[in-house]
Amino acid sequence: MSAFFVRVDRAERRICLLANAACRRRLIRNTFRICSRLGDGVFWYALMAAMPLIVWASGRTIAQGLWISLEMLAAGAFGLLVYKALKKKLVRERPYIGLIGIECAMPPLDRYSFPSGHTLHAVMFTAIAISHVPALAVLLVPFALMVAASRVVLGLHYPTDVLAGALLGALIAQGSNWLF
Repeated sequence: MSAFFVRVDRAERRICLLANAACRRRLIRNTFRICSRLGDGVFWYALMAAMPLIVWASGRTIAQGLWISLEMLAAGAFGLLVYKALKKKLVRERPYIGLIGIECAMPPLDRYSFPSGHTLHAVMFTAIAISHVPALAVLLVPFALMVAASRVVLGLHYPTDVLAGALLGALIAQGSNWLF
């Protein structure tokens, strides 16, 4: 698999360099750092905690909101297991390690890059939440997109890491909605 990633890394180098060049601007770097840090879990935990009240405000019961929070929590735990297992098995170095000219604009949470766990969780939590409360899409979709973009801009992921994370997140959300 590593030979495959070497070829893909080379193909994605230009995109990574262009995206990472944005980090030279302090405002952009700090904005994406904040999005990425919130995507570590803080934003999603706050959303899970608020979901009973959000659901109640939309005319349903707090118990229904608690059930949605439980769904998000279970899906999040499963997503964590999936992406950690894949990272351990596939062992793809991060762009700032594998490509010359990529600045690491924020310390990574772990060593390997494939797939993007931040993106997996951003897409998964967004999909689950808006499947129950569609009005949340106005807030959650742009935030999820910013989290995903932050991973490439900050030099932490290749675009294919982000794409794979998004696909896995969507699949887990769909499975979660089916189960719950």
